[in-house]
Amino acid sequence: MSASPQFGHAPDPPSRGRLKKIIRLFTERGFANRVVRARLYDLLCGRLKIAAPLLTEDRRVLEKIIFEYYRSNSHIKTVLFVGCDSYTTHYQRCYFAAHDYWTIDPDATRRKFGAKQHVVTRLEELGQHFPTGFFNLIICNGVYGWGLNCVEDCDTAMSQCHSCLADAGHMLLGWNDVPRWDPAPLSKVRSLSLFSRYAFPPFGAWQYLTDTPYRHTYYFFQKRNYPDVHRTR
Repeated sequence: MSASPQFGHAPDPPSRGRLKKIIRLFTERGFANRVVRARLYDLLCGRLKIAAPLLTEDRRVLEKIIFEYYRSNSHIKTVLFVGCDSYTTHYQRCYFAAHDYWTIDPDATRRKFGAKQHVVTRLEELGQHFPTGFFNLIICNGVYGWGLNCVEDCDTAMSQCHSCLADAGHMLLGWNDVPRWDPAPLSKVRSLSLFSRYAFPPFGAWQYLTDTPYRHTYYFFQKRNYPDVHRTR
């Protein structure tokens, strides 16, 4: 991002901006693929108004590796997906058709992208709609830093997730590990210590950094009778 003129630097002219993009096409690994995927998604959703998957590396990891593991786990029967958009519409049909699958989003206009079982609410109010120990899996991806921002709200939300998870239930937290999208910051969210870190079998670790410029990272947690005494990061 170019500096603002008020700080002494004028923004790059359009021609220079285009030249930088052309250079990145040949010098930055994965940039060309990201451009093509972004253009395709814009065409399908922005212009043709067609719901389509989000073609990014972090979504590939989520859908092809993480979802596949969870859906094959016989102990996971009731699933909550937090936050809905056009690129999540197919999740119930393609990945969790055999599960008791729920979605939530505070924006009522996004109900059309949700599951058949959808609740209009914030994650901080989860316990007002579901009993203790209801879910076996809660997927909270792309919510922290994109609406769930302050420490107090995050702390309440994670506490609600812990309460609504069954014993040995799982929680996935996906977020962009860059200062701009770590507003709380996440290391200050105390209620995350209620969970135990879960070494996700496909990765052999409790966290996984995707190959993305925005450092999208997945944290894997599990509800245990004993809390995690370690810090989140």
